[in-house]
Amino acid sequence: MCFFFSFIPATFWIVIGYFVLFSSTKADGSVKIFGRGLAIWAFVLAGFIVLAGAYVTLSGMCSMDAFVNCAR
Repeated sequence: MCFFFSFIPATFWIVIGYFVLFSSTKADGSVKIFGRGLAIWAFVLAGFIVLAGAYVTLSGMCSMDAFVNCAR
């Protein structure tokens, strides 16, 4: 369950990274390099969020499973 909910902040960071990357193409010089680096960092952060959600779900540490099992 935590894996699927990790897509929400990951999608946010991917959209932010896309807009930063798009706006950095319009810039010149060091701002363009900084914008590309910042966009790549946002994409990497989105990937780490999804990986962390997968790890928490597969290791059984997801607190949402406790609520689902309690309701049954």
